Amino acid sequence: MSERHTVLRSMHDLGLAAWFGGSLMGATGVNGAAAQISDRTQRLPMASAGWARWTPVNAAAIGAHLAGAVGEMVTESPRVLTQCGVGRMSAVKTALTVAALAVTGYSRMLGMRLEKAGQPPVAGVTEPQPDTPRAVATSQRQMKVLQWAVPAITGALIVVTSYAGEQQKPGQVFRGILGRAGGMMTGGGAKKGMGMGMLGANGNGRTHRMMAHH
Repeated sequence: MSERHTVLRSMHDLGLAAWFGGSLMGATGVNGAAAQISDRTQRLPMASAGWARWTPVNAAAIGAHLAGAVGEMVTESPRVLTQCGVGRMSAVKTALTVAALAVTGYSRMLGMRLEKAGQPPVAGVTEPQPDTPRAVATSQRQMKVLQWAVPAITGALIVVTSYAGEQQKPGQVFRGILGRAGGMMTGGGAKKGMGMGMLGANGNGRTHRMMAHH
């Protein structure tokens, strides 16, 4: 428990911070600024250019986060078995990470679709106008939801990560180990009690049969 894993934790935290911060800045800054361009046909290309420049950086951040997360999962695996609550927290983190990856990947697919749309007239990056082509308008409406879903999910990951850090405090570790040990003892005692009950039932049944035979 005293070993340090500074590199893994740094990769995990910095990658997640960039993932969250980049998605939030893109939704508010890039998309918001592009909507202020007076030429309606240039709003979408300008935002698409900004997102395209961010994509390689975002991919590196996600890769660093995943590498750090896997490394931490391996190094912290003994706590999953010995400390109550750690396994549940790890499952929540994994589910959120998978969700964030899925939403980010689909958002990027929509972004590439909008990049190839050319210069359609739009009210904003995620807001179509009556004369916006139908296919472009559909992608924009989907992107309007997903642009906020990514920072929401990655923000939740940051909260769960903070909670995981709290679980590593000595007092939390001690209580978690006691809780896991108490649960195992309770489960073992229940099984033992069931076994004794079955033994008693069998013994009584055998006694009654012997008495009936006599």
